Amino acid sequence: MNPSTQTWLRKNASWIALPIVAVAAFFVGGQLASESEAPSTGDEERTHEANESIWTCAMHPQIRQTEPGQCPICGMDLIPVGGSASSEGEARRVSLSERAKVLARIRTAKAQRLGSGRVERRLLGRVDYDERSLRTVTAWVGGRIDRLHVSTTGERVRRGQVIATLYSPEVYSAHQDLIQAKQQLERLQDGATPSSRVAAEAALNAARDRLHLLGVPDGELRAMERASKPSERARIRTPFGGTVIERLATQGSYVETGTGLYRVADLSTLWVQLDAYESDLSALQTGQDVRLRVEALPGEEFEGRVTFVDPVLDPKTRTARVRIEVKNQDRRLRPGMFVEASVQSAGTANVTEAPVVIPATAPLFTGRRSVVYVELEDAEEPTYEARVVTLGSRMGDLYPVLAGLAEGERVVVHGAFAIDADLQIRGGASMMNLPGDEENPTPAGNHQQQMPGHQH
Repeated sequence: MNPSTQTWLRKNASWIALPIVAVAAFFVGGQLASESEAPSTGDEERTHEANESIWTCAMHPQIRQTEPGQCPICGMDLIPVGGSASSEGEARRVSLSERAKVLARIRTAKAQRLGSGRVERRLLGRVDYDERSLRTVTAWVGGRIDRLHVSTTGERVRRGQVIATLYSPEVYSAHQDLIQAKQQLERLQDGATPSSRVAAEAALNAARDRLHLLGVPDGELRAMERASKPSERARIRTPFGGTVIERLATQGSYVETGTGLYRVADLSTLWVQLDAYESDLSALQTGQDVRLRVEALPGEEFEGRVTFVDPVLDPKTRTARVRIEVKNQDRRLRPGMFVEASVQSAGTANVTEAPVVIPATAPLFTGRRSVVYVELEDAEEPTYEARVVTLGSRMGDLYPVLAGLAEGERVVVHGAFAIDADLQIRGGASMMNLPGDEENPTPAGNHQQQMPGHQH
């Protein structure tokens, strides 16, 4: 290359390099862009394929498999993860195979109109003492307890039975005055002046009155008059019969007049204290018959009658105390036993105005709404649809449906939680994400009352 050409290239190098760099940048940029787009598309396809190939169990979501089959834990048919619904209606529905339905123990019941029959309400409570029969045997005189004739609780005592013996100087002194007064009167039988006899009789009556005031019963007093010498022992008798439920004193201790020795209760009549929610109070009234069952005596039933309904609710439990009186002549019932009471309340006379009711185990409560799963009759396989309903106050084992369900539709009464879990895994609208939180709130009191023992 000659010197003139080299000089020209040095002067025009920047103009020659500029288009070359631009072309190179265009090709490099396009290559990078195509490379960046290719992995993104591939990742999306691989993710889509992975989602379609993952199967899980509605009852055991930790199970993950790449092909359909049965759950190795419970045997239910596996379902695809992250399925999408083409419509809002399908998003609320879940279909199961007959085998999965059996394994999930799905049971349904028909929504029925209450009609003119009677509704059974069930209340819980416990057996208690009849407060009118609770009495305390007290010491009618002060002294030291030499002997307690009833040593343990649970023993039955008869009226007039000696239950304790006390050493009492006060009784000894009064008894001595009685014996002396009687002996003085006997000595004045012959040859005494009328005034002397009157004074002796007055002294004898005063000694009797003193012992009466101490609490000596008439029969005991006559025995004390026949004695030849005073006694320093006082026998305490129970003025009523019953069962000893508490011993209040110990042998050898000193007691004062009026100190309690035993608590006695008559168990031939008992009370049953029930807890009634606000929704149950309208079905309860004084004089109503009640059937009672206790866990300790399966198969047996007792009859009682409502004698009192507390007009004030407990602010903590939001319940009212209901008192049932029941006869217990054979002593089969015992205070402290847990009781389930069945109360019959009248239904609605007009069938057309009677509410549609469902079993209390059917609805699922989320706090702001009530959801039931309705079985679709026209589906080829067992299909269930989540439905938001409005419920009234609970009536025993039933809930009245105010809106959201028609008479004759079948609702799931057992296994609803399994269906809801299946719907959540499939990506559908389960009870936790159904629309209408504010439109169909759970009735006040229903959720709190239903949850104990609520099984699905």
